[in-house]
Amino acid sequence: MIQSMTGYGKATAELPDKKINVEIKSLNSKAMDLSTRIAPLYREKEIEIRNEIAKALERGKVDFSLWIEKKDACELVTPINQDVVVAYYERIRAISEATGIPVPEDWFSTLLRMPDVMTKNDIQELTEEEWKAVHATVLQAIQSLVDFRKQEGAALEKKFREKIANISNLLTTVEPYEKERIEKIKERITDALEKTISVDYDKNRLEQELIYHIEKLDINEEKQRLSNHLKYFINTLEDGNGQGKKLGFIAQEMGREINTLGSKSNHAEMQKIVVQMKDELEQIKEQVLNVM
Repeated sequence: MIQSMTGYGKATAELPDKKINVEIKSLNSKAMDLSTRIAPLYREKEIEIRNEIAKALERGKVDFSLWIEKKDACELVTPINQDVVVAYYERIRAISEATGIPVPEDWFSTLLRMPDVMTKNDIQELTEEEWKAVHATVLQAIQSLVDFRKQEGAALEKKFREKIANISNLLTTVEPYEKERIEKIKERITDALEKTISVDYDKNRLEQELIYHIEKLDINEEKQRLSNHLKYFINTLEDGNGQGKKLGFIAQEMGREINTLGSKSNHAEMQKIVVQMKDELEQIKEQVLNVM
């Protein structure tokens, strides 16, 4: 069963002091194009996370996000070092009195920009137990995206089968016009010789020329090749994952045969059928770009 490259997955984990959020999105791409946004505490595991994503998703433009929500809101606020603020305040006032330089009008904006005033939280170390929970959450999000891709793939497969059946049915409607086309070509050439040019002609030679002309317009080979491509497309659909590029190549070959049918048709109704085939094929080509 084929998979779409478009997908979305999300998973969360509740830890005693925080909530872990993992979100992953993918769109179509010729290769794996992965970008990550990972909370600082877990960046040491980025390579491992990337390997997990590449192994599961294979292809696509993938955006991965892993972030933390603290349960205690106070922990989200960067502390202000009060002792450092007071020290800067006293030092600036002393310099102002000694030099005559005016003190700042907005003390707070000045002091908060001074070095070491805004102190960071203590550096945390990632424990094995916490990483185990986070890793499981990452895998859950990836699996959620894979499930989404499979659902989209099933919808794509249904659409492909419908379009291939439409082209196959249109191909069968060409046959009646083929015989009619030959008779019309013969009549047109004969009328031109008898009525327009008004000359005697060798009927045996005419038959030979007609056979040569009709052979050049023969489309049996194109019909057979197109029919084979249609069957091959369906067989490839059933081969499993990673068939997107192959399906694209088959669609290109189908297009070549349909174009040749159009150039050889020499019949208004046949050309209408060819246009309908091209419309069905164009929809296939658009959707094939989303197949992994």
